Amino acid sequence: QVQLQESGGGSVQAGGSLRLSCAVSGYTSGSYCMGWFRQAPGKTREGVATIYTGGGTFTYYADSVKGRFTISQENAKTALFLQMNSLKPEDTAMYYCAAGRGYGTACRQPYIYNNWGQGTQVTVSS
Repeated sequence: QVQLQESGGGSVQAGGSLRLSCAVSGYTSGSYCMGWFRQAPGKTREGVATIYTGGGTFTYYADSVKGRFTISQENAKTALFLQMNSLKPEDTAMYYCAAGRGYGTACRQPYIYNNWGQGTQVTVSS
């Protein structure tokens, strides 16, 4: 089973940037989807970005973050990153990294993810 630990959250002003990191352990051979999700108070958890690298690279971004956020992972897949630029107050949420068994474009499907980090808070002020 995969263990995930997020870091890099904090408070920034609108227009600023943050880079979230997710340390991954317990990784074994096989195909994994990786992703970032977020949840604001009173809201359901939503997918932000997902990635699969294992024979080509497949990424997916929510419309709300497209062009502003970039998901990437270290080659050994022991770390996942989310570069967040041009942050907006509506980006304020708890951000979670997640992993699940899957491959390719299937990684955009939320049901794939069954391993979760504890979350890191991102707060964007006006």
